Amino acid sequence: SKLGTILGVSLGGLDMWTNELFGFSVFGTLKHGKSDAKSLKPAAECKPIVYPKPDGKISFDRLSSVFLSNTNHEEDQPIHLKLADPALQKTSELGVYGGPSTRYCPAGVYEWMEKDGEDTFVINAQNCVHCKTCDIKDPNGNITWTTPEGSGGPNYPNM
Repeated sequence: SKLGTILGVSLGGLDMWTNELFGFSVFGTLKHGKSDAKSLKPAAECKPIVYPKPDGKISFDRLSSVFLSNTNHEEDQPIHLKLADPALQKTSELGVYGGPSTRYCPAGVYEWMEKDGEDTFVINAQNCVHCKTCDIKDPNGNITWTTPEGSGGPNYPNM
């Protein structure tokens, strides 16, 4: 990403072929300038994106995709997604960044719901497909993904 699309793809292809043919990487592992969480901009600096509704043919809603992943968690399993400070989640994640957790999570685990006139952060841990995006992308590092108990989670039988 540091080098741009054209140069990045070209050098990536060169690196892939030298690794395949000669068994070594010319460039090694390149680091990004900052973490994914630090790359988020405050919502006030961004133009809202209006996403089209899923059509059921080319694009699908998140919960249908979670269903296809065959995700399974035991009913009495402890929640494996930990929120350190609910107040920080409301003031910063929602107040400053506009609630990106509802968009970066591919399984719709996180929701902001109105309850008694207040915005409330809801974690639907049973939908989690264990991608750890929340652990990486949360702007405050306030959400921690831990290894779930047992053998639950996604099970892609057709792969």
